[in-house]
Amino acid sequence: MLKIGCHLSIAKGYYRAGMDALSIGANTFQYFTRNPRGGKAKDIDMTDLEKFKRLWEENDFAPLFAHAPYTMNLCSDKEDVRSFGKRIFAEDLERLKLLPESYYVFHPGSHVGAGVDRGIELIVGAINEVLTENNDVTILLEGMSGKGSEIGSTFEEIKRIIDGIKYNEKIGILVDSCHMYSAGYDIVGDLDGVIKKLDDVVGLQKLKGIHINDSKVEFNSHKDRHEVLGEGTIGSEAIIKMINHPLLRNLTFNLETPNELEGYKKEIEFLRKNYKEIE
Repeated sequence: MLKIGCHLSIAKGYYRAGMDALSIGANTFQYFTRNPRGGKAKDIDMTDLEKFKRLWEENDFAPLFAHAPYTMNLCSDKEDVRSFGKRIFAEDLERLKLLPESYYVFHPGSHVGAGVDRGIELIVGAINEVLTENNDVTILLEGMSGKGSEIGSTFEEIKRIIDGIKYNEKIGILVDSCHMYSAGYDIVGDLDGVIKKLDDVVGLQKLKGIHINDSKVEFNSHKDRHEVLGEGTIGSEAIIKMINHPLLRNLTFNLETPNELEGYKKEIEFLRKNYKEIE
C-alpha cells in the first residue's frame, strides 16, 4: 500500500488535518510543529488530540512528518540562535511523545560562512546537548539542495552528522526528490546509482521517508524550488520510478508541491494510479 500524504496546516487542530488528509486520499501528512518563521508553539488541545488518535488508528495512518521550523539553525555561529534552536528541539521532542508515531524532520542548518566542518561540529554538539539515551522519537535529518551555506546537501555530510551523535539509534535521514536533483544526484537518469550511493555512504536502513516533489530548476543547480508533479525538470516518469522502486516503495512519502488541497488530491490520485501493488 502506498503511504502518501502532503503538507497540511494544524492551525485548526490535528483532527481537522487528519480529516483533510482523508478527504484527498492521503494516509499520512506533514505538519509544522510550530510557526515555521517563529518560535512559539500553540498549546496542544488534548481533546482534539484524542479525537485525532482515534482517527489515526481507525484509518491505518502511516507515520506523520513533524517538521521543525525554519528558524531552528543548530549550526549558526551566533550563540543565541543556537540556544533558541536547542530549546525548540527539546520542546518538540517532548511534545511528540504525546502524538501518534511522527518522524521529527529538520534541516541541518546553514553555517553562514563558518565552513562545513565548523557547522557540522556545532550541529553535533547541539544535538548531543539535547538528546538523551532514552529518546524514543525518530529524528530525520533532511537532505538539502545546497543553496547558500546549507549543510546536508551531500550524503557524506549527513553521515558525518549521524556518526557524531552519541545516541544515534533513532537518527535517520529523509530525502527530497527536488533537493537531491538540485544537489547533483541524478534521480532521473540514474536512480539506482543514487540509491546505491546513499546505501554505501549512509546505509538504507537510515532512510525513513521521502518528500516527493518536482523541481522548477535544472539538475545540479543548488536551488530549492519545488514544482507540481509532472510540470518540472524531474518529470512524472522519474517520480513514478521512485515510488515503485523496490528499495523505496515501502517508505512514507509526503508532497511539498505548490498546491492547495484540490491540487494535492489530484497528485495523490495520480500517484496511487501509477503505484504497482505487489501481491
